[in-house]
Formats: sequence, structure tokens, C-alpha cells
Amino acid sequence: MQTLLTAATLVQAGLLPAGMVPASIPSPDWSGFDIPLPWGSLRIHAYALCILAGIVVGLWLTSVRWAKRGAPEGSVWDIAIWAIPFGIIGGRLYHVFSSPDAYFGPGFDGTGDLSLIPQIQRGGLGIWGAVVLGAFGAWIGCRRAGVKLTAFMDAAAPGLLLAQAIGRWGNYFNQELFGGPTTQPWGLQVDADNANFPAGYPADTLFHPTFLYESLWNIAGVLILLALDRRFHFRRGRLFWLYAMYYTLGRVWIEAMRIDDAEQISLFGITTRLNVWTSIFVFIAALAVFIVLGRRKGGNPDSVYLPGREPAAVAAGKADGDQPASAENEGLAAGSETPRGSASAPNVTGHPARDTDAVVSDSESRGNLPDNQNGSGLASAQTEAVPASTGGTPTAAESRNTGKPGGTDTGTAPDADSSR
Repeated sequence: MQTLLTAATLVQAGLLPAGMVPASIPSPDWSGFDIPLPWGSLRIHAYALCILAGIVVGLWLTSVRWAKRGAPEGSVWDIAIWAIPFGIIGGRLYHVFSSPDAYFGPGFDGTGDLSLIPQIQRGGLGIWGAVVLGAFGAWIGCRRAGVKLTAFMDAAAPGLLLAQAIGRWGNYFNQELFGGPTTQPWGLQVDADNANFPAGYPADTLFHPTFLYESLWNIAGVLILLALDRRFHFRRGRLFWLYAMYYTLGRVWIEAMRIDDAEQISLFGITTRLNVWTSIFVFIAALAVFIVLGRRKGGNPDSVYLPGREPAAVAAGKADGDQPASAENEGLAAGSETPRGSASAPNVTGHPARDTDAVVSDSESRGNLPDNQNGSGLASAQTEAVPASTGGTPTAAESRNTGKPGGTDTGTAPDADSSR
């Protein structure tokens, strides 16, 4: 009925051709539901459900892209558990700062209601506060997971924009943040008894659905970012800054259409909403950073890991920590023919020196095996290595091998395990 009355008024005023009845977006007749509890009920707001749905879908897209970058499995959730709470707090603080009258009173005269600040179910989350503090929370999660924040930002940029597109529908259910009056067929109906209905307008006025404009703008941006990333493979956080440029470009004209109360800022002789100026400055800063990052060279931009936190480096670090490399180990690993710690080796005085942590080589092990023909168990390698213990007196092994007297063959082989 309200739509028909509006149509008749517009026809009489000559603003609408006769016979054309405009369609419109109806005001929502549902804004949530109650869950009964023993001590009362818990109200679940549609606004919160939209925000939650946006987070879930955004995380899904981010996890898919993050996995394709070769990130550690499950690390996206380790990062999200830090980024999401910080983002919500930051978004609320920015909203309170940009629209302070309801909380502190006009001109900060103390007539506001501070108890409204934590009541985010009523709406009011500023995207730039959410991005700044959310990025700080993501940095904490990335450091703990051993991955680069810039790599995660690139992976998360399309998902973040998709989450915003879905979350904007919470403004529809709260009947808030709409634009000025319109005669377009997609005009938004707002209940006249709603607290957000602007004063001075007829009850059947239709308004610009700025929530819908931003939602559609963001969905188009998701497709654009995905296509550009597939084509150019942005790294070092450049896709995130491209997201910031795209979002702010749309936010300037969408924000300028809104008629809800907001902090007004005058710069360069122009007075407009704080969010408009914020979007302009963020766009300029994002463009500058995007260009600077594109000129950087060096490093390994394709790796998502922090330096020294790559799986191979971590594994090598653990191995080095368990068994530190020494000069002898390096020589043996490089193919040294003399094993570290042979059974006995001469020292500077000419006497044999035994290594307490010797390693038995292949030749030593074969030499320690019993001779099937004569039953001897002496190691040939050991015989060559052992020098005369006294001035020129031959050892028992030398006497046996040369056929000269000088020792008695005991016929026992040295224990191979004793040199390990």
C-alpha cells in the first residue's frame, strides 16, 4: 500500500510516467530470533548472523588460496583465531570514533550512553578499524605459524572482500546506513517507526539501498581480484593493496550517498563525512605502496615462510642441534678416507692414542671377521695402523706375518663393538 501511495504521489508530481508502478525492496519483517534459556532468552540478531556468515565464507576462500600457496596445513585457522577478535574490536572502536554522538553526546557533552559501545548487535563496525587491528592480530598469528604476513594478506584479500559483501546485508536487517530518497525501482522501504528513519521525510519515502550497492561492488571486486591475481601472480602484499584501492574507490561514492549521522570533517574547503576522507587517503596510500612494492627486487616472494622457518631449514636446524657438526664430521661426510676415530692412532709422542668415541669403518669390520682358513681374527687394517710400542721390537702380529719369532699368537679377535 505504501508503494502504491508513493507511486500516485510521484505521478501527480510529474516525476513518474503514468502507468509505471515502481518496484521496491521491502523493509525486513524479521531481524532475528530468541533462544529460550532457564533464566530468560538469548536474542540472536540477523546482523550478527550476516557477519558470521561473511567470516565463514571469507575464511573458506582464504583457506583454499592459502593452501595453493604451499602454506602449512591448518595455519589459516591459527592466524584467524587472532585476526578475527582483533578485527571486531578494531571495527567497533572505529565506528565509535567516527560516530561519537550516540556514545558521548553531541560535542562530547556527556549526554550519550557509554553502555551502547559493546552492543555490536545493534550494528556499527567500521571497516578500516577492523582492517588495521585485524592485520595486527594476523601478524601475531603469522609469527607464531612461521609465515609471512604479506603472503597471508595476498591470500586473504579476495576473501576479505567477499566477507564484506555478505556482512553488508546485516545493515538491511537493521534498517540502517541507507542513502537519500530515490524514485528508482530498487528503492528501499524503511519502517517509519524505526529509530533510524530520518526525520522530515514522508512515511512512504523510498531510499537508496547503499548496503546493496556496496555488496554488489564487493562481489564484482572479488572476481576482478581473482582474475588479476591469476594473470599477474601478485606477491609481497600487492594484491592486498590492490584490494584497498578497489574498495575505497567504491566506498567514496557510496558513502557520499548516505544520510545517516556521521562525523563531518572539513579539508581543503570541503566538508564531508569522515569515511569519505578516510577512503580518499587510504586509496592514495595504497596506490603508493602498490607502486613501491612493484619496484622491489630480490628475496623469494613465492615462499610463504619466514626466513629460517621453511620446513627444510627447520629440519636441518633440529638435526644440527641434536648432533653439532665438527671439522671431523665434515671431513668424513666429504668423503675422507681416514675414518674419524680409528681404533688407534699415533700421537705426537709416537705412542698409540685411542679414540673413546671411534667409528668403525667398513674395512675395519671386515678385518675383524674370523679367517675361515687359519682361524685367526686379527684385523689387517689394525695391524697396519699400530706402530711399534718399544724401540724396534716387533709385535706378535708382525712375528706371525713375517715368520720371525717375537710374540705369541693368542688367536683372539678384537671386539668390534668396543670401537663404536
